[in-house]
Amino acid sequence: MHGDPRGGASRTTLLFLGLVGLVGLIVWPSLAGRIRYAQVRSELAAIGDAAAGTELAAIGKMFTTLPRIVGPTVVNVTAKRRVLTIADEIASLRGLKPVGATSESVGSGVVLAEDGAIVTNYHVVANSDAIDVTLADGRKFTADLVGADAATDLAVLKIAARGLPVAAWGDSDALDVGEMVWAIGNPFGLDRTITRGIVSAKGRRGVVDSPYQEFLQTDAAINPGNSGGPLVDVHGRVMGITTAIVGRDFTGIGFAIPSNTARQVYDAILASGSMERGYLGMALRPTPPDVAGVLVAGVEPRSPAVVAGIRPGDVVVRFDGEDVGDPASLVLLLTRAPVGARVTLDVVRDGDTLSVPVEVGRRPRR
Repeated sequence: MHGDPRGGASRTTLLFLGLVGLVGLIVWPSLAGRIRYAQVRSELAAIGDAAAGTELAAIGKMFTTLPRIVGPTVVNVTAKRRVLTIADEIASLRGLKPVGATSESVGSGVVLAEDGAIVTNYHVVANSDAIDVTLADGRKFTADLVGADAATDLAVLKIAARGLPVAAWGDSDALDVGEMVWAIGNPFGLDRTITRGIVSAKGRRGVVDSPYQEFLQTDAAINPGNSGGPLVDVHGRVMGITTAIVGRDFTGIGFAIPSNTARQVYDAILASGSMERGYLGMALRPTPPDVAGVLVAGVEPRSPAVVAGIRPGDVVVRFDGEDVGDPASLVLLLTRAPVGARVTLDVVRDGDTLSVPVEVGRRPRR
């Protein structure tokens, strides 16, 4: 008997389908890979086309105007100091003229007036015998020290130049934490280097040993040589004067003197050659954590505080409408009040809150 031809056809079909499936298992991964590769290549090409487009190109050049706006106003400051050596001492003993060695400190500064007024850090020019300023166009000048304020680490220089490009002051109080800022200066002598970061914090105290100092904190790279240069916002306005870092090298934590403080000192030095600070004559102490305000531990005789009726044991809770939480905050508010201004202290005395008008006096020279 002959077999069923339909059974043979079925076996042939099954064998064919199996062969097709086997070939598919072998070929499909390679084919799928090629298809996926083609897709990825298409996506990369599309991304490349988008990156070459005018919109992303505009984003990449969005901040290139900042170096053009602020760069010409940034100067290199070199302070020279004469250093006496052992050889000089021996020469003096022998009646010879000391030769003397010279040390230099290099920093930055920013031009804020067309007639050559420049702000820099006091520590850059302190105790110097000569100060040289190099402009962005390469011209060099010997600068005069108009005045300095060691308490805020600021100094004002003047050079014999006219028609200089100037930077514009900004309002540091208007800055928000997280806002983008740029530092421009001469780190390691690399003229007009610009770095970008954000405002990491505001009102940082205790960075240096001065009750008159509070800082903007930024992660914009600040290195030796940046001291005295501007920290600017997206519009190129000076929001701070870069002055300090944590440690010897930049680690992402830098500090700048807020522009509102720097501008006050700058204006005062230009007007009178020095920075006068207000004085009330109170000895201040912190209050316990559960008590708001600042304790008046004592008052000096014949001081503005005594004249106004402030007593030891009073707790100052507001200075001219501004809340105070610790002695440093009260001192900072007082330094911003001009001599002769009438301010109001809100004090708590025996459970009652009193508003006491006080005239800010001139700090006596010690």
